[in-house]
Parts: sequence; structure tokens; C-alpha cells
Amino acid sequence: MLRFVMTFLLILIALFTLEMLNPVQEHVITPFTSLLAHLSAVLILPFDNSVIAYGKVLQFKDSGFAVSIEAGCNGVEATIVLIAAICAFPGSWRARLIAIGLGFLAIQVLNIVRIISLFYLGNWNLEYFSWIHLYLWPALIMLDVLVVFIFYLRYLSKQTQPLETAVG
Repeated sequence: MLRFVMTFLLILIALFTLEMLNPVQEHVITPFTSLLAHLSAVLILPFDNSVIAYGKVLQFKDSGFAVSIEAGCNGVEATIVLIAAICAFPGSWRARLIAIGLGFLAIQVLNIVRIISLFYLGNWNLEYFSWIHLYLWPALIMLDVLVVFIFYLRYLSKQTQPLETAVG
């Protein structure tokens, strides 16, 4: 357990340090965050043509209400926590990479739902928006990370169990 915790913390620190580097922010994080804003707009447009995206901003053309997807709201930090947990736990690199890929998708699908829901909620009621943005959604995103990690652990435990033979 101590080995897991120490490895987890070292990977976490290394990945968060890497994420904060200016070249990584400029060439990876900012373009990815802009992609999230544009993908959100693409998903909304068939139902509501009053939405535009530019940079990391999602905005209503008519009311002018907008949300800017900032650090901590793009799912990158949650993904870093998941990567650190998966890499710290013993398993094959193939299983780890699959879990990281599927976990990244799970986090980002939920994060797109989060962005779109907060966009509409903020246009409707800023008080609810603030509470849900600061408390509910962060907890749900981290719960998503935990659920993915638990699925990964269950998968690993099934891989290491001996095959039972039928006695007839």
C-alpha cells in the first residue's frame, strides 16, 4: 500500500508539473480546451442555433451569456489523477494503456455534459450555476475517475484469478 501511495504521489507531482509548463499549456492544454468548447457547440447546434464557440469560450449569440472553459474545467486534472492511480497500481502496460484511454473518454464525455449543462444553467440562474459548478460537478467528475479506477481494478482481479475447472 505504501508503495502504491508513494508511486501515485510521484507520478501525480510529475504530471501536474509537466502540465504547468508553458510549452505544454500553449501547445497542448489550450488547444485541447478550445476543442472542448467547439465540440460542445457542435453538439448543441442541432438543437439550438444561438450558440457560438471561439477559443475556449461558449456563448449565446442572443443573450451574450458565455462560459470560458478554464484550467480545472477541462478534465485534464481529473485525467492526471486517473493516470497516476492506474500507473501506480501493478498491471500490464497493455491493460494500463487501455484503462487510461477508456478512462480519458469517460472523463471527457462526462465533462462535455458538464460544460453544456453549466452553460445552460448559467444562462438561466447564476446562483445555481455557481453552486453546481463549484461543488456538484467537481465531485461527479472525481467520482467518475474513481469508478473508472474501480473497473480497472476489477478487470485486473479477473485476469489474475485462476481458471476454475468443472468437475462432473
